[in-house]
Amino acid sequence: MMNLFTGSGVGPTILYLALSIFLGLLMGRIKIAHVSLGITWVLFVGIAISACGVNLNAEMLHVIKEFGLILFVVAVGLQVGPGFFRSFKKGGLVMNLMALVNVALGVLITVIITQVAHQDLADMAGVYTGAITNTPGLSAAQQAVVDMGVEGGAERLAAGYAVAYPLAVVGMIVSCLLLKAFCRIDLKEEPSVETTLQTVSEKQATPLTQRHKVNLIPIFIFIALGIIVGSIPIPVGMKAPIKLGLAGGPLVVAIVGGWLGVKKNWFGTEFTDSHGVWMLREVGIALFLAGVGLGAGGQFVDTVQEHYMWVVYGVIITMVPPLLIATIGRLVLKMNYYTLMGFIGGAHTDPPTLAFANTVAPEGCKLPNMGYATVYPLTMFLRIFTAQLLVLLAV
Repeated sequence: MMNLFTGSGVGPTILYLALSIFLGLLMGRIKIAHVSLGITWVLFVGIAISACGVNLNAEMLHVIKEFGLILFVVAVGLQVGPGFFRSFKKGGLVMNLMALVNVALGVLITVIITQVAHQDLADMAGVYTGAITNTPGLSAAQQAVVDMGVEGGAERLAAGYAVAYPLAVVGMIVSCLLLKAFCRIDLKEEPSVETTLQTVSEKQATPLTQRHKVNLIPIFIFIALGIIVGSIPIPVGMKAPIKLGLAGGPLVVAIVGGWLGVKKNWFGTEFTDSHGVWMLREVGIALFLAGVGLGAGGQFVDTVQEHYMWVVYGVIITMVPPLLIATIGRLVLKMNYYTLMGFIGGAHTDPPTLAFANTVAPEGCKLPNMGYATVYPLTMFLRIFTAQLLVLLAV
């Protein structure tokens, strides 16, 4: 019986995954000043359990977390796919250009920190993925170091990610509050409806909760095709080619498949926006976060003690780009504050920021969801690519 708690086989692995997710979701209901970290707590609980001495099979955890991530990105792709190409019209195009500059600034700041602070760029790639709360980027970077045979590289990337992630979630929410203060925004006078932004409709931005039967056939077709697409090498004139990877490939296929599926009437938005697809998304990200936490927690405390400045670097990477870009968006482009809060969350692919924005916005306001969904897909692609580029530049 004790082996169930001290072993590293199938039983203990599933047990601790379930405990991490259960306790994490439970703690995610806690709100402080109307702010909740939500499902992010699953990562923290996994780290805590692992730090207590739980040592699970690394290969088993790797398979579970990668499959969870694939479920997550396929579900996201299906949800945003039907309205993805419409999101580039008018205001959506401007926001995606802002997101592009935001990503470029994050990469530039990471490289500058590496040079000034004499840090290893491969380690900073892990900090970068945590600072932008982008789990597919972490997965792509880890896959890159494994393909190049860098011993211990994947574990160090995960450690940097885990160190930077917690304050990154808080940092983006703080960025929203600082933006309000810097620009002297009065929420009582801020419009809660914007008719000029032609972007993803609320139907795509927020999953519906009606009960619809989920057709699993297209989901697993997209997964299979996505794995194939993600494995295709893309030459970039460096030491190794870039790949979309296990996360990027399924995401691309799901977005295109969701768009074509609705356009060609293979299935409707009642499928792409169904409660079942939403459940796949949440289960997938929960498995991934629990797997990352349980795998990285053993060295988390030692990493923080040895590399405490990684936390500081992560905060800089997290907060400087969105604050700068969003301030320009407000003062120069006169963009709506609620939309900009959604933009900040989408530009860092961070659901807790969107959840916070929805608590600040008036009831029924769709602007945070629209801003988030407009830039999320492009940002996801860029984060996956840039995480790999940082690794390739380092090796």
